[in-house]
Amino acid sequence: MRSLPLFPASLVGSYAQPEWLIDRARLAGRFPPRVRARELWRAAPEHLAEAQDDATLLAIRAQERAGLDVVTDGEMRRESYSNHFATALEGVDVDNPGEALDRSGHPNPVPRVVGPVRRPEPVQAGDVRFLRANTDHVVKVTVPGPFTMSQQAQDDHYGSPEALAMAYAEAVNAEVHDLFAAGADIVQLDEPYMQARPEPAREFGLKALNRALQGAPGTTAVHICFGYAAIIHERPSGYSFLPELADCACDQVSIETAQSGLDTSVLRHLPDKTVILGVIDLSDPAVESAETVAARVRSALPYVDPERVVVATDCGMKYLPRQSAEGKLRAMAGAARILRAEAVG
Repeated sequence: MRSLPLFPASLVGSYAQPEWLIDRARLAGRFPPRVRARELWRAAPEHLAEAQDDATLLAIRAQERAGLDVVTDGEMRRESYSNHFATALEGVDVDNPGEALDRSGHPNPVPRVVGPVRRPEPVQAGDVRFLRANTDHVVKVTVPGPFTMSQQAQDDHYGSPEALAMAYAEAVNAEVHDLFAAGADIVQLDEPYMQARPEPAREFGLKALNRALQGAPGTTAVHICFGYAAIIHERPSGYSFLPELADCACDQVSIETAQSGLDTSVLRHLPDKTVILGVIDLSDPAVESAETVAARVRSALPYVDPERVVVATDCGMKYLPRQSAEGKLRAMAGAARILRAEAVG
């Protein structure tokens, strides 16, 4: 993996999808889809893959121009962070969906598990190969975590929440290995429901997460958050599940601080993890100054060594206007430069 500077800058995962690719108003006007939502795409089915490739190239170049050190594909091919992978698995009926409560407490159509959950083939390996072929930067790819997918499904087969989560963990583990083989430098598992449902997360979620990460041959990360600011407006000021990730097999933990005004002292509970520190507020399209972003990072430095900090966005950048997203990336990269200069000065 290409070496990274002090305070490397990175997206969490998603980037603003172009209006010509997806109906952004419809996307923002609903809860994130758990089953397929093909009606959101503007391109005809026969042209969709090409359009998604073109949008991915734009996302890559935007990150490079802004000065980011770690590049993702912007999740341009996804309707949501989780359904792209979750609906590609066997044992899941997406044509006759079930129902589960979203983290906000609203019912949402979800995949209905009707048989053993299995991954018949790699889902995102081609996406990684495309990303790897189009940038020389360190590249990261995201995959929904097993606990979160188990909470976003209706179980009509296993009869046990833990058994369902462990089945998802087996599928994710196979995908993680294939993503590294395809060229990923960092693989991140997205587990927002560990924050939303901390009690079952403590009961069996961490076990499933560690199984999903077992034997990973490269750098791994876990993302945990309060939900998209564009959709979830009432936000707690602290994590209900975070210190527990000290016992996770991952190398990095991705959190958000800007949108919630997080008390960063909680980071003292993660002494051995690199922290992907979300410091870009996505609840407001206004672009912060680089100094404002740098100040948010400094608030964490009493509790985490600079060598263990990745400067990142909070999650949900896909909902921002592209102009705002580009400006926020530049501010983030500028903050990283300020912090590096301070560290050597």
